[in-house]
Amino acid sequence: MAISVVPAQAQTYPLKPITLIVPFAPGGGTDSIARDVARALGDKLGQVVIIDNKGGAGGSIGANAVAKAPADGYTLLFATSTFVTNAAAEASPSYNIERDFSPIAMIGRGPLLVVASKEMGVKTIAQLRTAMAARPDGTNFCSAGNGSINHLSGELFRQKTQLLMTHVPYKGSGPATVDLLAGRIQLFFATVPTILPYVQDNRVELLAVTSAKRSPLFPNTPTMAEAGIKGFDISTWWGVMAPAKTPQAIIDKLNIAINEAAARDPLRSRLSNEGADAVSGSPADFRKALLVETVLWREVAKTAGLKAN
Repeated sequence: MAISVVPAQAQTYPLKPITLIVPFAPGGGTDSIARDVARALGDKLGQVVIIDNKGGAGGSIGANAVAKAPADGYTLLFATSTFVTNAAAEASPSYNIERDFSPIAMIGRGPLLVVASKEMGVKTIAQLRTAMAARPDGTNFCSAGNGSINHLSGELFRQKTQLLMTHVPYKGSGPATVDLLAGRIQLFFATVPTILPYVQDNRVELLAVTSAKRSPLFPNTPTMAEAGIKGFDISTWWGVMAPAKTPQAIIDKLNIAINEAAARDPLRSRLSNEGADAVSGSPADFRKALLVETVLWREVAKTAGLKAN
């Protein structure tokens, strides 16, 4: 009798609306992608998928809400790369990536854009390094907050170049961008949705992309490796996770639905317009990617001495 319980659950699932927790405030790029996912997933599953924004603490509040939710497939987390970097940078992480969650599917991956204030007067990474080395007080780089992907990408750049850099955290990418545009901040490892309009308007200088290959949005912009910073293959991503111990049959059903949604418009077009590629893979693929990034960012955080809340 017990053997047939899980398949039966998957066959009837979902019987009621699903809540997709977005661990950031409404209105940003992540929230917009999550809403496209929710609509597409709802169409696939025949149930409403409700967005619940639980922002704060770098995404930890929303992540913890999912970790503590019933493992029945009705409360899911819309995760981003900051899910890993935030945990890596905390001395006492409030959630355990490996133990508290069941990865379902990664939706898409895209590079960060390395952009400099116009006041720096540089157009390449080589020129940036020369200009930074000549600044006696060092260079400021901004982020959306301590432990964010922007923060740890900047720390990785500092470690690879040994240049004097000061991290200036903000409460979100919006205010960080304001100070970059005003010249109070010199450097930003920014997500594409955050900085794209300002690159297109030529209000910031795009120096490189952080992924292993060039971005289709900016085919003439080199990768960090091409610009002389070896081993700098960083991307931001979006994915969906469930509480640990969610029945595998439910995880697999959600994985199929999410993969199908990511492969079709409007989600595919949204990802493409923001410089990202749709990703199709198994829950095991997603788990493997999470483990690889966890090792990377823990080492960066340790080297940077970030193990303090």
